[in-house]
Amino acid sequence: MAATAYRSLESLLAAVRACRACEAQLPLGPRPVLRAAQTARILIVGQAPGARVHASGIPWDDASGARLRDWLGMDEEAFRDESRVAIIPTGFCYPGRGKSGDLPPRPECARLWMGELLAWLPHIELTLLVGQHAQRRFLGDRRKATLSHTVRAWRDYAPAHFPLPHPSPRNNPWLAANPWFRQRLLPALQTRVREIVAP
Repeated sequence: MAATAYRSLESLLAAVRACRACEAQLPLGPRPVLRAAQTARILIVGQAPGARVHASGIPWDDASGARLRDWLGMDEEAFRDESRVAIIPTGFCYPGRGKSGDLPPRPECARLWMGELLAWLPHIELTLLVGQHAQRRFLGDRRKATLSHTVRAWRDYAPAHFPLPHPSPRNNPWLAANPWFRQRLLPALQTRVREIVAP
């Protein structure tokens, strides 16, 4: 395991949940939402909690989460099992609303915490990069010119990473315009998930 300033993942998660680094910029105040266990083999990296997830404190507790579970072929119980699935967004707190949806994730979270968190997850075999913010953080210069091109090139990143569009209902037009996503990428993703989470 990489060097870390924390004696355990539990102490690190407690520090993250107590973080107030960008409190002044958060319209609903800080409420970091993430989940992880050292045994997790799948990591889901999204962007930031929406207002509903901020209210519940449960990752992906919304329509986007229901669609994401469908994409993965996972039931609620398996998806919520943190011993198998870690959920660490690029921003941990609800950033507020902009003109066309939620604002981008605050940059402080990944800068302060992402490296430490990943150091405590040595068994990750599959990382789902949900949306452009996660893809930028994990793929860097390997990203294509657009999210669509990155997702279409998913074979370049598999089997360790799968870039995905955000499962928000706002992306229904994108999904309708890109039937290859459901026809080709999702079956491969679901097969990969089953390989990892099978008992």
